[in-house]
Amino acid sequence: MPRFHKYKLLLDEGFPLRSYFLRLNSTHTLKHFSKDLKKSGLTDREVFSITIKLKMLVITYNYKDFIEFVKDQKSTGVIGISANLPLEQIDKKLSALLFSSSPKDLFGTHLYLSGETE
Repeated sequence: MPRFHKYKLLLDEGFPLRSYFLRLNSTHTLKHFSKDLKKSGLTDREVFSITIKLKMLVITYNYKDFIEFVKDQKSTGVIGISANLPLEQIDKKLSALLFSSSPKDLFGTHLYLSGETE
């Protein structure tokens, strides 16, 4: 099991506010794109460029639109979330994923969390 790593996570603007994710918010640096960074209406490429500069993982429902940007990018990554997951499940599953992963597992890649995974 990897050593605990405190990740920097950016919730895409379509995501609920970070206050809904108690586990994530208490163990990682969690920011919301429009509420915390005060940005909105940008293209997915512009959002991804910001995550590169900030060295954050982007958490998004819009997963498929971000996949093409990840290639050869080691300072960020994308975690897609099924829109069918309740917020409590997102908090639980994402926390479990981050706890059991090392940065090299998540940066430079893309993952998708759905209701089918436990």
